[in-house]
Amino acid sequence: MSAYMIVEVEVNDPVKYEDYKKLTPGSLLPFGGKFIVRGGKTELIEGSDEPKRIVILEFENSEKAKDWWNSPEYSDAKKLRQATATTRMILVEGV
Repeated sequence: MSAYMIVEVEVNDPVKYEDYKKLTPGSLLPFGGKFIVRGGKTELIEGSDEPKRIVILEFENSEKAKDWWNSPEYSDAKKLRQATATTRMILVEGV
């Protein structure tokens, strides 16, 4: 079953965050991950909190998504993201 990593990012250091954006795509390749949404324009339709930067990643299954998140390939990028942004990541299985 496909799995999706839904990410909401509040970028605190836009200059250094650009480095994170460059590192991440290559880290996804060994795990079959791909971007479905990557920071496009957002519009609040319902609710009260204006969304920040939204990213959605697709993986073959939740195991691949977790393997990527815990991987050495993503480690440096993850540390950079954690240092430059506040993030919520939610893993959800699709249909």
